[in-house]
Amino acid sequence: MSETYLLGLPGTTHAHAGIAPGNVASAAHRDRPGSPRAAALQVLALARRLHERGVPVALLPPLPRPDPDFVAACALGPGPDPDELWKAAGSSAFMWAANAATVIPAEDRGADRAFVLPANLCATPHRALEAAGRTAQLRAILDPALVEVADPLPATPALADEGAANHHRILCGGRAVHVVVHGREPGLDPAAGPRRMPARQPRAVGQVLARRAGVPVVAVRQHPDAIDAGAFHNDVVMVGHRDLILVHERAWVDQPAVLARLAALAPGLRAEVVAEGDLPLDAAVRSYLFNGVLIDHPGAPWMIVPGECADPATAMVLAGLRDRGAIAGWDCVDLRESMMGGGGPACLRLRVPLPVAAIRPGYRLDAARIAAVEAVVARCWRDRLAPADLADPALPGEDARARAALAEALGIGA
Repeated sequence: MSETYLLGLPGTTHAHAGIAPGNVASAAHRDRPGSPRAAALQVLALARRLHERGVPVALLPPLPRPDPDFVAACALGPGPDPDELWKAAGSSAFMWAANAATVIPAEDRGADRAFVLPANLCATPHRALEAAGRTAQLRAILDPALVEVADPLPATPALADEGAANHHRILCGGRAVHVVVHGREPGLDPAAGPRRMPARQPRAVGQVLARRAGVPVVAVRQHPDAIDAGAFHNDVVMVGHRDLILVHERAWVDQPAVLARLAALAPGLRAEVVAEGDLPLDAAVRSYLFNGVLIDHPGAPWMIVPGECADPATAMVLAGLRDRGAIAGWDCVDLRESMMGGGGPACLRLRVPLPVAAIRPGYRLDAARIAAVEAVVARCWRDRLAPADLADPALPGEDARARAALAEALGIGA
């Protein structure tokens, strides 16, 4: 099956506000200035790398920020407004497109169209602002003859949906198995959950997805130690491609039993478990090894990982995976601005298991269009932005002009 990556472009308000509970990288860089321009150019460099390796790529444009409806509802303006409200209004966290939605191909559900469920992201206030805008964008980007974009789930804590960052599709011998990972479930003894960090997604999200999309779902609970280490999403401790999954030893509760069940459902599944002794959980979260992406390559998948994976311990794990034939090799890419907020290559892309024809032409990227977007970013994105600058009265106008310039360069609606 063809697969297209929708890459989230950081907006003009990218800064390191540190308002994501459970995200250790975000907390570590709280209130540091960011570089919106560098953040966007780094994502576009990732787009170029993927394009050169034969992966169809498309752009998920920035949402308006600071969010005008939120600013108006909170009556924000110059003066002693609470900093956290401005940080929420100006958050560019929509760049992490893996949270935008969950995508179920048509053939998996025996239907004429693929099913897309935009995430409500209501576990965190700043990300909850994305749901309506992303839903509208996905409906504009995806061909409605091939894709049904549903409404997000009701924005209640009982259905706090974090999107494809907690979803994985295993494909073995033409058979698909959908895995949805959660951190909360009814009746769970608090002593069995994480002790320091919040568990974001409840089990009910996977159950509702199964009914809405019409596919069976395997529910897996994230290990509380992984959540406490900073794995606020499953894609911080597990990554997969077709019949291969790479997973940390402490990613899931009852992991040997889960892997046995998945192997029974998907005969031929190859599971590479990275042992705690080879890469401790804290080190795995720091490097974001499991937030790399696996792409098609002759013989075995190729892996694209963040530059932080060049450290000796992580590089040794990658070499071991290559030597065992699990991967053919790997590229390290500079995503420093995204990584400071807790997002690596997998966070930045929404996997759309559809041919590129399902993406409207204006959003598709090739070398020339990537260069055109880079030129807009170089001209319209600030080089430096501190969280305190999110209240700058000039910023909304800058953002509107930047998004208009991007739309003109791509030939899409502003």
